[in-house]
Amino acid sequence: MSDRKPIIAMRSVTKRFGGVTALQDVDLDAYPGEVLAIVGDNGAGKSTLIKILTGVYQPTQGSIQMDGKTLAMSSHSDAIALGIDAVYQTLALADHLDPAANMFLGSELTKRILGLPFLDNKKMRSEAERVLLDRLGVRLKSMDAPAESLSGGQRQAVAIARAVYHADLRVLVMDEPTAALGPQETARTLKLIQVLREEGLAIILISHSLDDVFAVSDRIQVMRRGRSAGVVKTAESTKQEVLGLIVGAAEAA
Repeated sequence: MSDRKPIIAMRSVTKRFGGVTALQDVDLDAYPGEVLAIVGDNGAGKSTLIKILTGVYQPTQGSIQMDGKTLAMSSHSDAIALGIDAVYQTLALADHLDPAANMFLGSELTKRILGLPFLDNKKMRSEAERVLLDRLGVRLKSMDAPAESLSGGQRQAVAIARAVYHADLRVLVMDEPTAALGPQETARTLKLIQVLREEGLAIILISHSLDDVFAVSDRIQVMRRGRSAGVVKTAESTKQEVLGLIVGAAEAA
């Protein structure tokens, strides 16, 4: 990576909630066309770190740079405007709405008839189908079915499509994307991650599954007790080494 520059560089990021220090002096680099996995036990600081990157929290200390320019974000909307978005474990889909309506929830496409605005359902449906197929290689059996009737993997695909619909997306955070999925749908979701990496996105993957992490990531950053316990290249590491970092039995640069 020495001849490449990170798209995201977090430096000495610290976050305190009152008297509790959730993060202490954490660095993170994310490169385009790479999957960086973040692993660690519950309470290790993974979620706090990602919420700072996506504008949900502001750091108590430290900085975030994108393409070498320091960012100032006060909300998740600020992060999205900069090309940083996240797909959280909850997916935040409206179960009663179809895939297209979910994709455009809050940013619906409209058309004017006799000067009055109306929802452009036809265009939203065609755009949803296009993004799912062209960007993710996914074709749903029905675009009319409510989200609650979709499989876990299909729901994940809709949530990812909503994020990548924005043409300026450059960094995508994925929080436990395979949680509660069966083996086949897990494999499909991991394939989607590989597709997005090949498109040049910087993917940050939070996962408790080391099998998934070793299947798709390029580098692994281990968090422990609010600090970075080490960063390893996946191809040059083992699950045993990573587990050692998670529990504090080993160190890595």
